[in-house]
Parts: sequence; C-alpha cells; structure tokens
Amino acid sequence: MKRPLHHAMRHVTLAALMTLGCGTVAQADEREDLETLKQTTINLIQALVQQGVLPADKADALVKQAETKARAAVAEAKKAEQSTVRVQFVPESVRKQIADEVREEVVAQAKAERWGDVNAVPEWVDRFKFEGDLRLGYQRDIYSDDNAPVLNFLAAGQNIENTTEDRDRARLRARLGITARVTPDVSAALRLVTGNQADAVSTNQTLGNGSSKLNFALDRAFVRARSPDFLPWMTTTAGRIPNPFFGTDLLWDDDLSFDGVALQFDDPAAAARVWRPFGAVGVFPLEDVAPSPFTQARSKWLVGAQGGVEWVPSNDMRAKVGLALYDYKNISGVRNPSGTGLTNDTAPAQRQKGNTLFNLSNPQTLDGPYGLASDYRLVNLTGALDVNLYNPVHLIVTGDYVRNIGFSSSKTLARSGLNLNSETTGYLVRVAVGMPTMLLKNDWQLSLTYRYLEADAVLDAFTDSDFHLGGTNNKGFIVGAQYGLSRNTWLNARWLSSREISGLPLSINAFQVYFNAKF
Repeated sequence: MKRPLHHAMRHVTLAALMTLGCGTVAQADEREDLETLKQTTINLIQALVQQGVLPADKADALVKQAETKARAAVAEAKKAEQSTVRVQFVPESVRKQIADEVREEVVAQAKAERWGDVNAVPEWVDRFKFEGDLRLGYQRDIYSDDNAPVLNFLAAGQNIENTTEDRDRARLRARLGITARVTPDVSAALRLVTGNQADAVSTNQTLGNGSSKLNFALDRAFVRARSPDFLPWMTTTAGRIPNPFFGTDLLWDDDLSFDGVALQFDDPAAAARVWRPFGAVGVFPLEDVAPSPFTQARSKWLVGAQGGVEWVPSNDMRAKVGLALYDYKNISGVRNPSGTGLTNDTAPAQRQKGNTLFNLSNPQTLDGPYGLASDYRLVNLTGALDVNLYNPVHLIVTGDYVRNIGFSSSKTLARSGLNLNSETTGYLVRVAVGMPTMLLKNDWQLSLTYRYLEADAVLDAFTDSDFHLGGTNNKGFIVGAQYGLSRNTWLNARWLSSREISGLPLSINAFQVYFNAKF
C-alpha cells in the first residue's frame, strides 16, 4: 500500500505547488489567501518527508523550483498590471446589453455614413432639394383696327404702349429653386427666375436684346416652420413666399410671390377623412414709404384671411371651396395740396391697366402721377370639382367670383372728383378634360375658360398678365391644349381673346405655344 499512497501524495503535492505558482500570477491581489495556501502546502510537504513518503532532497528541490517559477510569474504579472485595467466581474445579461447597444450604434452610423456604398454622398446633401423648369416659346399679339389710339389711354393714366400694331415675340422663362431641411420641423427655400425685376406678375423674358445676357432675380426667399408638438395643424411661412391662398389667376397671377408672413391651417390627420377643413391668414407689406417731412403718404399693406373645406368622398372625386376676404390698407390715391408733391407716393408702385385712376398733381400735369380712385376690400369665393371619369382622364371644373365691397361712390367722388358707376364684380369659369398634370408621355388636356373682370373688381397690378395682356376691365375666353412629349416634358398652346367691358375700345387676341421641361 506504500507505493500507491506515495504516488497519490506526489500528485497532491505537485498540484499544490502548481496552484502556488499559478495562483500568484492569476490572483496577485488576493495575497492573504495565497499566503495561507503557501503555508499549507509547505506543511504538507514536510509531513510527507517525516513519514518517509517523500525524500528530503526531493522535497527541497520541488519547493525551490516552485518558488523560482512563482517569482517569475509575479514579476510578469506586475508588468502586465501596469498596462491593463482590472475589471470586476460583469454578469452575462449586462455584457449582452452592452454588446447590443454598441452594435445598434455602429449599424446606425454605418447607415448614416453609407459605409461600403461606393456611390455614397455626404449626409448633408440629402437635406437639400433642387427643382426647376424651363419654358421656350412663341407669342403673337393681335390688335383690332377699331382700338382707340394710345394717346387716349395715356391721358387717362393707363399703362398702354401699343393698341394697333401686331407683335411677334420669342419668349423664355427659367426658374430654379432650392429647399433646405434645416431641422425636421424647419425648412428654408430660395428661387431664382428670369424676367423684368420691376414686374411682379411675369417671369417671361422676351428674347432679342442684342445677345445681351439674361437676368436672374431672387423671386422667393422664405423660412417655413411646423411643430408636431405645438399647434401641429399650423404652418408658418415668412419672407418672400408663395401664394398661401386657394384661388385662380382672376385675382393672383401664377407667377406672383408675396412679401410678408402667412399662417396656414390644416389638420394632418384629416388626410384620411372625407371632410378636410383648411384656412390661411396673412399680413403682407406692398410698398414701404419712409416717414419724411416731404411726404404725407403712408406704407401700403394687404391683410388677407381665407377659410374653406375639401370634400373627398372617394378616390374618383374631390371638391374644394374657399371663402376669403382681402383688405388693402392705404392703397387709394390722395390729391396733392396745391403746388406740392406731398402725396405723390400714394400712387401705386405696381400696376398694369384697367383700374380707375385720377391725376394727383395740383395743378394737373399730363404726366401725373396717377392714383387709384377706389378703395379695395375684396370678397372672394373659389371652388373646384375634380372627377375621375375613367383613369387617368379627369373632368375638372373651376369657378371663381370676386366683389370689391370697399367701393363707395361718395368717397370716390370726394377723393377724385369722378362720379363713377360701380364696376366691382368679376368671375371666371374653367372646364378642363384630360390629365390633371403633364407628367408622362402622351398625357393630354383640353380646356375652355371664360373670364369677366370689371375695372375696379380687383387690383390690376396682381391679376393675370397674359389675358388682355394684363389688368382689369376685360372679358373673353381662353382655349387651351397640352400634350406630353415625354416624362416631364410637354407642349402647350393657348388662344386668348379679350375686349374691354367699358370705356375706350381695346380688343386684343393672343396666340401662345410653349415647350416645357421640368426637373
């Protein structure tokens, strides 16, 4: 039995010695426990020697060998301890949570920075959106031989340079816009356009200026904000902004931009409902007049408000109606005190033709200036019906009615000395059949419009600049056709026939044909 016991004790002794050496390396900070293990192992070896199981010289050699290895291991452990940080035990669940969070952050960063995408662009590029269009075409203006001479119109202060000579023009329009997403709730936009910078209602450029370069003007520059947490149904737009009101070119030319601030109201959740209310209010400076001892004029303003509802009973039908009030402040003219020009700035800075004017000079001079004889406070009712006859062909009917309730014959007489009849009503009816927009090849649309706009129904400065070559005091019809040549490219042609409602004879026909490209 001695030999088996001898072998067993030898294995115990060697295991203890190895534990002594390795323990010194792995648990260097647990010195008290290691010292106890060391003394226990030495006492065990001594007991084995006393019982004759292990020779004394062999025991001494084993102890020395173990101590040498232990010292080397301790030195190595101290060296490693200087360059590493000891971490206490971390549970498996915590380690998994940390790993998942790190993985999610890395994946999100990889998606945002498009790791591995050879066609990737910087993230900030995605915050910008570019859009624009180019229109090239021809226009012929045809005047009746029965029209009154130009001098007769000039004597009444009307902006007319030609009433008898037909004209052919090559025309171009270019627009380029950029919208930047500043934050998820705020965006900023700019738009550049061609055209005369002094003309608020046209972006057309007539070609043939001796090869001179065309001008670009800043047509829009605005900030738009909407808060999903605070008043989510309200959008605020400020600067030089797009038209915020639902309407037609009976009041507002399609190229018109507004200076000022507008609040637009619509419920985002209403997009899934049959009845969808909407509204808008705005304040817009029209002409700033600096206070001075040399002028009695005041700055001109427009205040507008509109409310309405859209009805969408199905995917094949929708109708929309809006009722608006537009109130112009300080817009009418004031005759000058005798021998002065103190009220010259009451004359409108922007006008086309048609509104009733009177001479502000005192005593009167032929060249004016001329001011508006009437006040302008407009009630406007606009409606549209869109029926999908058979996809994608639609029937679209649009109606617009306006009345200037600010007109007062007594005030006009006192202001201008003119005893005027009330010419304060306007309306428009348009019927179109075809695709609502020209998007694809072979898209088409045919339309017929009738317009009637009395002299003082609206401000002539802001109404359509094409019909009757702009302004009020006109009636007639427009026949139009559009055809898609390819995606986002199309031709459109129109015949516009108009004549005066009252006053001096003025009949104008116009033919337009344009190639359009949108990008």
